[in-house]
Amino acid sequence: MKARLPKGMGKGPENMNSMLKQAQKMQEDMAALQEDLNNREYEIKAGGGMVTLKMKGTKEVVSLHIQPDVIDPDDPETLQDILIAAFNEGIKRIEDTNKNEMESITGALNMPGLF
Repeated sequence: MKARLPKGMGKGPENMNSMLKQAQKMQEDMAALQEDLNNREYEIKAGGGMVTLKMKGTKEVVSLHIQPDVIDPDDPETLQDILIAAFNEGIKRIEDTNKNEMESITGALNMPGLF
């Protein structure tokens, strides 16, 4: 009994060349998308708008605005909680966006460590 390759796999060098071209295009598309994602800016509001945080896709903080009303020397914990919530939401939004956008290129291939 002869072993058979899956359909389309027995075409020799032409098929391998085509696969390499597809992989190279995917790599180029991913690099372009990563650059776009890194340059995006995200605005996050927390504490009912008392804190506004802007972050780049690289997770770099661009600006932070705190309403004066939320600054209470007798209750620093409230401001701390609002800031933590803003930073966590910003990071989550960036990571979710990166994952969803990359999946549009990779077709949801399982690539551990990609993001």
